[in-house]
Amino acid sequence: MDNKELLLDSKPMTVSGTIAKVFVLLLIALISGCAVFYQTILGGFSDKVMIILTVALIGGLIAGLASAIFPKMAKYLAPIYAFAEGALLAGLSLFLETQFPGIAVQAVAGTFVAFLVMLTLYKAKIIKATAKFRSTIMTALITIMILYLISLVGSFFDFSIPFITGTGPMSIVFSGIVVTIASLCLILDFDFIEEGQKNQLPKDYEWYGAFGLMVTLVWLYIEILNLLAKLRDN
Repeated sequence: MDNKELLLDSKPMTVSGTIAKVFVLLLIALISGCAVFYQTILGGFSDKVMIILTVALIGGLIAGLASAIFPKMAKYLAPIYAFAEGALLAGLSLFLETQFPGIAVQAVAGTFVAFLVMLTLYKAKIIKATAKFRSTIMTALITIMILYLISLVGSFFDFSIPFITGTGPMSIVFSGIVVTIASLCLILDFDFIEEGQKNQLPKDYEWYGAFGLMVTLVWLYIEILNLLAKLRDN
């Protein structure tokens, strides 16, 4: 059997197939998120929000890391990740809603607008996923991860980084930069999906592409929530 026959048998990755899987993951996240909202608001389980956040965070982290390391397992792990993140985002949104009413709707709108803007810029080829662009975004991502890690470890020793944990002007500027980087990461996701179709990657990579886009959207939503909370706290 030659490569062409093998390729036809394996059914290559497509953009439309990936988009369909993105909607599946978003639906799963929506279902788990609605379940948390229902149980908290109507079921009176508001005291369980922190427990939900912790369990969802750990579950999503494990499924997310495993999917990133083993792309072919994404078709099994991505739905688990989506379910966990739906619960996590719902719990986090409920927690902040008690302090800043309406913030969740604003964050959803902000995430949607950022997605459309980046998609438009990518389709119009105003922003291209060049090697330099990738290198710059990856450097920024690593820097942000290191700063967040230092802040996390420091929290156990009564140490904090003001422009990360504070609500002052510098902290707001930092959060704005992080939101921008998270938005630009969508360009890399769009490019991976299109290049996957062009290079005829295996069908399973549709799940991996959908998972990558889901991860970015979740991160973007959280960072927009964080930025809005800082702005509303001033």
